[in-house]
Amino acid sequence: MDINKVITNVQQVNLDWLNSVLTQSGALLTGRINDFDIKLLDSDNAQIAKIKIDYENGATGKLPEFLLLKTCAGDSNFTNYSEVNYYTRDYISLADSPIPTCYHARYSDNPYMYHILMDDLSVTHRNNWRTKPTLNYGCTVARALAAIHAHWWGAEKLSTIGSIIPNQIAIERYVAHSQAGLLPMLGDIEAEIDILWKRALMDIFKYHPAKMIERTNNSSGFTLIHGDVNPGNILSPINSNGKTYLIDRQPFDWSLTTWLGVSDIAYMMVHWWETNLRRSFEIPILHEYHDNLISFGVTGYAWEQLIYNYKLAAVQSIYVATQWCVLDEQRQKMKWVWLPQLQKSMTAFFDLQCSDLWKE
Repeated sequence: MDINKVITNVQQVNLDWLNSVLTQSGALLTGRINDFDIKLLDSDNAQIAKIKIDYENGATGKLPEFLLLKTCAGDSNFTNYSEVNYYTRDYISLADSPIPTCYHARYSDNPYMYHILMDDLSVTHRNNWRTKPTLNYGCTVARALAAIHAHWWGAEKLSTIGSIIPNQIAIERYVAHSQAGLLPMLGDIEAEIDILWKRALMDIFKYHPAKMIERTNNSSGFTLIHGDVNPGNILSPINSNGKTYLIDRQPFDWSLTTWLGVSDIAYMMVHWWETNLRRSFEIPILHEYHDNLISFGVTGYAWEQLIYNYKLAAVQSIYVATQWCVLDEQRQKMKWVWLPQLQKSMTAFFDLQCSDLWKE
């Protein structure tokens, strides 16, 4: 298998390919791989395989024993180069980056496909689908996010990799995708929600997008965002020692990939955490995030601006819920996901008095 080509099937992985890519990456300095074992895992948006490597005696280098191979092909709704850049470009110069080491990656636009070969951290780390969030957990993730956000903070840094603060067209496209699910969603749950919620939801799509567009007039607070800081994309050390990792930046083609950094904090808490936990930990976690941005060199970003940005971003969790309702089949099948997300997001909307954003 040519190392410059995209892997589309695990059957393409062989000893020659593994030896070549690990040698090229510098992980294998001398010697060779004797054998390997590969096992497919369940995954929704990609094909994931675990690879266990057996090196010959005397081999030198980092010699990673456990690897993950992620392959994506055929879904043009995802932006293929974003995740490849996430692992191979965007943070390779960031010291102590909270991103797993990547040993090889390739992508193709036509046809759409990419692969990523990276460290398998499952021996030392776990995802957080079954974790009850604590203040320490939230602050740890906030520090990791502050590190990657500070690395690309501001329009000047973003311009060096061809990224820009989104314009009106990009924001309207992002909102339009979610708005298509609003009326179908309301039709499905109208009898289950208070009339106040219905009015608020209609107002959100009427007024909030304009406030997002208006916010882009001030470049403070914008950076490359992760965009999907769900519990499964946060890897925490099993024994509480070691750093937290952030994985799987896999935006849709309509997603905002450059946006307010604090939106990743809002995404983590507002529609994933139980309301009582969000209410208890929200402000301390935001302080931790703000303090760490400053420690990583961000200047001129006032606490009051961060709170405004957080409220603006918290409303976007409502868009996450409505996105599930664009397609009839998905709306019905995934109601167990989007209805709790909507309930948590609307509660946050009223808690934070987000409607004041457009009543000022």
